[in-house]
This record gives sequence, structure tokens and C-alpha cells, in this order.
Amino acid sequence: IGNTVLHILVLQPNKTFACHMYSLILSYDRNKEGPGSLELIPNNEGLTPFKLAGVEGNTVMFQHLMQKRKHNLWSFGPLTAVLYDLTEIDSWAEDQSFLELIVSSKKREARQILDLTPVKELVSLKWNMYGRPYFCFLALFYILYMVCFTMCCVYRPLKPRTGNKTSSRDNTIYVQKMLQESYVTYEDELRLVGELITVIGAAVILILEIPDILRVGAAKYFGQTILGGPFHIIVITYACMILVTMVMRLTSTTGEVVPMSFALVLGWCNVMYFARGFQMLGPFTIMIQKMIFGDLMRFCWLMAVVILGFASAFYVIFQTENPENLGQFYNYPMSLFTTFELFLTIIDGPANYDVDLPFMYSVVYFAFAIIATLLMLNLLIAMMGDTHWRVAHERDELWRAQVVATTVMLERKLPRCLWPRSGICGREYGLGDRWYLRVEDRIDPHKHKMMRYTEAFKAQDRDNYDKGLEKLEIDRDILYKKELSALSLSRSTSRTSSHRGWEILRRNT
Repeated sequence: IGNTVLHILVLQPNKTFACHMYSLILSYDRNKEGPGSLELIPNNEGLTPFKLAGVEGNTVMFQHLMQKRKHNLWSFGPLTAVLYDLTEIDSWAEDQSFLELIVSSKKREARQILDLTPVKELVSLKWNMYGRPYFCFLALFYILYMVCFTMCCVYRPLKPRTGNKTSSRDNTIYVQKMLQESYVTYEDELRLVGELITVIGAAVILILEIPDILRVGAAKYFGQTILGGPFHIIVITYACMILVTMVMRLTSTTGEVVPMSFALVLGWCNVMYFARGFQMLGPFTIMIQKMIFGDLMRFCWLMAVVILGFASAFYVIFQTENPENLGQFYNYPMSLFTTFELFLTIIDGPANYDVDLPFMYSVVYFAFAIIATLLMLNLLIAMMGDTHWRVAHERDELWRAQVVATTVMLERKLPRCLWPRSGICGREYGLGDRWYLRVEDRIDPHKHKMMRYTEAFKAQDRDNYDKGLEKLEIDRDILYKKELSALSLSRSTSRTSSHRGWEILRRNT
């Protein structure tokens, strides 16, 4: 019952009252340090009160619980050394990591905990010491791996075509070699080494990804942008395409160019995943994901309806015409592709001024240009601009969450010998077997006084701004007077607030 009450208090909107009641209930707990402590009992979702406070983004409760876990080492003037207990915070050897729970939470308030002590210091320590070097090495290794795969595809075994052409539009001059003919020369054996590296890499990708899917769940693993959900889909599909290509090569099945081309596109697109390790490029990958899986996916449904309708109309109009004079709509698949290019304004409207075109072609193309180019493309641009504006306000916050997710991922997958535990063992200070993080903080004695001065400036600016809004509402009927009043108001506001602020500082000094 006591543990249930603790979980309920974490969810209370009155955070100050919840903190006092939380401390009161724990004061009656006799086994505070033992395994039966109320704070260590998880709920049905496997969350202790401490982890629940992080998932819900309750920063007040989180700071209250951290104050109970810290130990002051020494204090010398404004400098203070503090040991923070990393129990349930450090993701080392944790099945359900506290950091991973925060970054995967749907609430924006949960990501604010990443800026609080000691989480901020712990993440910075792990990323700078181990995360960034390993991640950069992994990015370099992946790029070299993709270069190897690309060279194997470029120099894939081909031979001249021996059969006769069956159509005037047939342009094929090379065909795929059989398995017995593919590995004969020294160049073929050298390519075989690269192909073995490619297949082994695809198998390693699947071996590393499948356990995380089973542990986290497919919906959460692929649906969370911060956890790299879209990139996980890309890299798993890439690995499957590699294995399909291998099977087709071993069985001498024609058509291996289809999975091979898909693998090339997906493999190189996955390079964008490694942009999250750099502050300059990381936020842009977030915007790309938001636009593709938000605006573009919804827009594609409308685009598909328009393309199907107009492509069918174009095909019917040119069914009776000679395809040699205007071959963009000679069959239905080509009509779909040409209409798609027209929709995105990749090509101009097809026309042949040496022959007479059907009258309905001009009418249908006029309607298509109005609907597709002028209306729908501008609608897509407006949707993407709105998404960019929304994501831009929290892109740095999302990038830090991506860094945390990447750090937890590397810590979980790398061997323990390559990633030692962060922090200090409590035995060095007589605090048991728990691990602590030492944080040295500088306390400015004039900090609170300066905060009062800052609040005085803000309050004065808000008062002057409210008065300015009232005055603008009175004078809004006359545009010229409205501009003059706004200009004079801004000058008087800045002059008054600056003068009063400097008087406060001068008097107190």
C-alpha cells in the first residue's frame, strides 16, 4: 500500500505537497536501505517511483529525490564537491535503463530532466569519454563497408547478350552471368572477398537488431524518432535485400538487380543516421524524419489519387495516337511515370508541334497543372514550413535526447572491457557498494541577488508591454497613430526599464 501511494504521489499535479507527503511516508519505512525499501519496489510496468518521475517528466519530484541521494564531500567558499548516487540512473548493466525511458517518453517534460544534475554530467561524461569516439569509428567503418558493397555492385558479373532483340525498344546489351561463370578470374576472386564482407555485415546487422526488437517491442522500437526508428527499418530492410541478392546469385536466378538497387539506396540513406553524433547535422535529420513520416506520408495519399486519375485520362486520350510521335503515354505504366514527373515539375509538358494533338489533351493538362503544380505543391511547401517551425523550437533538445539514446545503445552493445562503468565506487568513501558521480559546483553568493534584479527587469518589461497593448487597442482605428504610438512606446519602454534597472544596480552597489 505504501509503495502504491508513492507512485500516486509522483503523478500528483500539486508537486510541493506530493514531495512533503513522499518524505512523510518514507519516514515510517523501517527498511529504507534494505531490499524491501518502498522506493525500490516496481509497479506493474517495472517502474520504481524514481523512474516513474523521470518518465512523467516530474522535475520537482526528481530533484527532491536527488537531494535525498546526494552526499556533500567538502565545501570551500563557493566551491562544493557532491557525490550523487547513480542507483537507477546509470544505464550500465540495467535491463530497463532510466536514460532510455526518458528519451523514449512521449512527454516533452521528460526530456527536461536531461538538463538536470547529475543526469547532465553523467551523459556528458559518457559521451565525451566513450560515446563520441566509438560512434565516429562506427560511422567511418560503415562508410568503408558501403564503399566495398558499392564496388561489388558496380563490377558485378555480366556478359554480352547473345539472343536477338524482340522489340525495337529493347536496349539490353549485357545479361547476368550464371554462378559457374561468375568466379573465374583474379578480379572475380577479389570481388568475392568484398561480397563475403557485405554478406557478413548484413548478418551482423540482423543479429544486433533482432534482440533489441524483442526486448523493446516492434511498435516502440520502430516508432520512436529519437531512438532512430526509421533508420532501424532502413538498415533491417537493407540487410534483408543483401541476403535476397545472395540467394539469387547462388541459385543463378535472373533479376538480382532489383534487390541490389534497393540495397544500394537504403544503405547509403542510412549514413544519415550517423549525423546525430554532430550538433551541426543532428537537428536536420530530425526535421527530415518529421517531414517524411508526417507531412509527406499524408501528402502521398492525395498525390496518388491525383496521379491515378490524370494518368488514366492521358492514357485513354493517346490510345488512338501514334506512340512514335508522342511516346510518353504509349502504355499505362509509362503514363503513370510521366504523370508523376509532371506532378513534381521534373519535366515540361510533353508536346510535338509537328503533329496535331487531341483537343482533350490540352484541356486535361490545363486542369492538371492548376491542381498539381499551383495548389498541391504549394500546400506541401506550407505543411513542411509549419513542421520546420515547430521542430526548430525544440531541435536542440531533441538532438541531446538523440545523443543520450545513442550513448545507451553503444553502452548496451559494446563489450564491458571497452566501456567501463562511469563514476566512483562508494567503498572509497565508506558508502557501500553503490556507485556515485562526483560533481563540483560553484555557488555564487550574489546569484540570488542578481536573480532578483533580473526578475525586476522582467516584471517592468511585462508591465510596460501590457500598457502598450492597451494603448494600441485604443488607437487601432487610425493606422498612422497606431505606428507612432508603437514606436514611442517601444522607446519609452526600453528607456524606462533600462533606467530603473541601472538605478537598482547602482543603489545596491
